[in-house]
Amino acid sequence: MKLEIKKIGNSTGLILPKELLARMGLSQGDEVLVTEGPDKTISIAPHVDDDEETMRIARDVMKEYRSTLKALAK
Repeated sequence: MKLEIKKIGNSTGLILPKELLARMGLSQGDEVLVTEGPDKTISIAPHVDDDEETMRIARDVMKEYRSTLKALAK
């Protein structure tokens, strides 16, 4: 899909067609994650706030490897 980068107020932006937003399950106000890829490519994906899950996993790992982490901290 070819889109044009446009001036929007004092900013520059990319306007996504409503059909694309619908397919991605996005709507106005949703947050997206933009990542840069090789060869000047970008990827846009819905942002998932998984901080609680990430912290749960981190706590589990720290608990399991407590003695190793203690030794490394010395």
